[in-house]
Amino acid sequence: MPLQGSKIASKSASLLASSSSNRRRRRGVDRSMSRMISTPTNTTTSTIQKIYDISRDVFAAATPGFVPLPSDVEHLTRSLDSLMLQDIGLDASMSCFTANPQDNPKVTYIHFAESPTLSFCAFCFPQSAVIPLHDHPGMTVFSKILLGSMHIKSYDWVTTFDSNEVTRMPNGARLAKLNTDAIFDATSKTVVLYPEDGGNLHCFSAVSPCVVLDVMGPPYRPEEGRDCSYYDSEVVRVGGDGQYAWLNKVPRTFEMNGFPMHINIRM
Repeated sequence: MPLQGSKIASKSASLLASSSSNRRRRRGVDRSMSRMISTPTNTTTSTIQKIYDISRDVFAAATPGFVPLPSDVEHLTRSLDSLMLQDIGLDASMSCFTANPQDNPKVTYIHFAESPTLSFCAFCFPQSAVIPLHDHPGMTVFSKILLGSMHIKSYDWVTTFDSNEVTRMPNGARLAKLNTDAIFDATSKTVVLYPEDGGNLHCFSAVSPCVVLDVMGPPYRPEEGRDCSYYDSEVVRVGGDGQYAWLNKVPRTFEMNGFPMHINIRM
């Protein structure tokens, strides 16, 4: 999911105080929602701490291109698969889910924790909200839907192809292969993408109000050349069978609302 390269609107300096993300410009706060999520219960705190502890161990050695061990992937996905929305202190009645689908509704970003090796957060979507096609350079990302349903379309870069075919265009567009084009919901298993496969570039579109929990590592770091980039896509219409597309990087600022989860994570 996008963090760097995005604008997050919030008045709370504690949202991402320990992260480079706090350089984002902030705007207004929906105070009714802020109150709803500002006082997590002991059970919520314990659950979030548990997920963070597992994630910290999985991503302990994360550097760009890092892929966790299969046993670690299984451990974290099993833990995420068992989660329900209320386990992380959220509620389906929150105002961030009630925007008019005709008004280009914004996604709401909720920050739990970030370290040099991982980022732990949730994204709340009103119906019809979209996070446009974007990448995760050198990253592994675990995504679990906790509410509603979402259409996911994802691609991976084509790095080896027939020698007679081109994988780059003069305008900078690169050839990518379709990985996923399906609807997922809260009953779906955790989706895992990797630096080179699994759908490292994806677009999320909310079919209904929904929440996706993300654990990713290593985090975006623009200063290290790993910012979040956005893309337009054009399906390869000759010989591609709809499985290939040209992806062209485009300048784009993606705006989200932002709210802090006031919780003390033991790092």
